[in-house]
Formats: sequence, structure tokens, C-alpha cells
Amino acid sequence: MSRRRLVSTHPRPERVYLAGATVRGARESLPIEDSMAELAELTRSAGGSVIGSVTQRLARTTHHYLGQGKLETLRELTRTERIDTLVCDDELTPTQQRNLERALGGVKVIDRTALILDVFAARARTREGRLQVELAQHEYLLPRLAGQWTHLERLGGGIGTRGPGETQIETDRRLIRTRIQRLRRELDSVTTHRRLHRSRRRERGMDVVGLAGYTNAGKSTLMNALTGADVPAEDKLFMTLDPITRRLRLAGGSEALLTDTVGFIQKLPPSLIAAFRATVEEIGDSALILHVVDVTHRSAPQHVEVVNSMLEDLGAGGTPRILVLNKADLIGPPEQIEDMALLAPARVVGDSNTPAMLVSALRRVGLEDLRIAIAQRLSEVAAAPVG
Repeated sequence: MSRRRLVSTHPRPERVYLAGATVRGARESLPIEDSMAELAELTRSAGGSVIGSVTQRLARTTHHYLGQGKLETLRELTRTERIDTLVCDDELTPTQQRNLERALGGVKVIDRTALILDVFAARARTREGRLQVELAQHEYLLPRLAGQWTHLERLGGGIGTRGPGETQIETDRRLIRTRIQRLRRELDSVTTHRRLHRSRRRERGMDVVGLAGYTNAGKSTLMNALTGADVPAEDKLFMTLDPITRRLRLAGGSEALLTDTVGFIQKLPPSLIAAFRATVEEIGDSALILHVVDVTHRSAPQHVEVVNSMLEDLGAGGTPRILVLNKADLIGPPEQIEDMALLAPARVVGDSNTPAMLVSALRRVGLEDLRIAIAQRLSEVAAAPVG
């Protein structure tokens, strides 16, 4: 009896090609090579299979995001490499997205913003997290609706050109605007609820220490190591979306509350920042911020700049902080950490004005010294004159 070959029903990963373009003279938060590596990691987090990438430096922005030469190369690759999806490293305008889809003949085109939203949607577990992601997705989709109904549109204007395409687009826009308003109302109630929680904490006299940092810097691992929490911590982007607060034991027997929330990333969509404002405001209300940095990453200084900029936008630019230089176990044995601690702040931030501690959250090295530093910094904050 011959065996019949079984056919897997599991969908194959999308074959994804990456594209990145920079305009000469424009300021880059990360070198394009590092930005593309980050884009590849985001793609894999979303379940895609990266089969290649292309980058280009342009004299000015174009209506196709890329120049004609690179576009022609991509057209050929779509035929030879069976590309399912093109992911661009910047947020595309609706026109750029439509032009790319037309030029590549049926290949799905998404941008960095849509990719980040997809990763967030996969990571969202709580009702609040899902509401926040849905709001950001709707606000991203709204200006792009016209491209969803091109098969119903008519060219021109005036008499005889108003048809079902326009009606369908307007109907969808109205439905999405209604949904956005409802989501905002629900998230406003979440904001109010969180504000009440924070006021109760202040009444109890417990200091709040916030964890902030670039995504995948090891914040959740540090939270687990300092508090004994059981927060999921994996080598993946955006593993933590919802705020998690635990009691933190400090030197001398005192206690504080340690709060972990979503990590930051360059080119984070403004709609996503707005949707998650209720969440990240937990950091802004902290008495002290532990800014966690992956000290082994070659773009660590740029990561610090991105996070500092985000904190400034959230109104936490003046909040006292300690720079926690994590993953020290990857750059040397534990006995050398004390010597490296003298050099690490200069390597990351360019000076030693910011208090910094070199630790390994995974190996639990340097954590007692960090507890002492947190207690001392909180004492300094409490003793500082108000205003």
C-alpha cells in the first residue's frame, strides 16, 4: 500500500524584500545599515521571511520612494525571487504606496509604520493594549482609504463623475471616524483610571521608578531580576506593551514601585505614540527613570538619543534618571565590570554627567550596586527644593 504524501495546511511565511532610502543631507537617527537590520528584525517578529534588501541615497524624495533604477531592479526581482511583500523603511505617503504597488504589479507594499502596528497587534494581550493598537491602526488607515477603492473610482470631476466609488469611500471614512471616536472615549476612561491609581500611590508615599529604554534593551529581564516578577522576557522586539508594576526592595530596607512599559524605537509612528500615551505616561509620573541601554549594540549612542527625545516629548525630559548599561556579560567577565563601568558612560552618552551603572540583568551582576544607587538618587530627589 503506497503512502500518500500529506500536504501541510500551515501557511508559508511571506517572502519579504526590504527597501530603504535616505535623502542626502537629511539627519538620520540611525545609520541606514542599522535601520535596515532593525527592519529585518521587525519583519521576522511579524512572521515574515526576509530574502533580501536594497538601499539607496537620493538627492530628493520621489513619488515612488525609490529611484527609477532601483525600481526596475525590484521589478525584475519580483519575477525571479517570488516576492510577496515589499517593506519600506519609512512611512510612505498614500501616493508613494499606490505608485509602488502599480509599478511592482501586484506585490503587497507596506511601510515601517504598518509593520510596527502589525507587531504590536500580535503582542497585544490585554483589552487596553488591543484598544490602543486598534486606534493607531484606524488612524493610519484613514488617509489611505482612497487606494482601497481604486477599482470603483472615476477620473475627472463634475457632472457624471460622482459614483459608487466616492460613496463607498465616504461611507468607510464615516465608519472609521465613528470607531476612532469611540476608541478615544474608551481610552480616555483608561487614562482617568490610571491617573487615580497614580494619585493613590502618591498618597501612600511610595516612590515610583520607571523603566525606559530602546526595545530589546533588556528592560523586562531587569524587572524580573530586581523584583522577582515573572514578566515574559525574550530576545524579541516589543515583548512588553502593557504597564507592569512591582515592589522594588532597595538598600536599607526601603521600598519603591518599579514600572515597566513599552520600549521605544526610531521612527515610532506618531499615531501609536498618541494611542499609547496613557500607558507611557506611567514613566512621566516617575520620581526616577532607569534608562536601560544595550551597551553591546553598536548604535547604543543613537538609541540613547531616540529614548531621550521620546521622554522629552512625553514631558519627562527633566525627570532624574540613571543610565543602566545592560548586557555587560557580553563584553567581558564579571570581574572586569567595575573597570569597564568607568568607560561605559563616555562610550554611550559622550560624557559622564549622567549617573551610570554597568550591569548584567541576565547574570544578575551589579544589581545590588544598582539598588544602592536607586536609593541614593531617590533621597537626592526628595531632598531637592521644589520648583
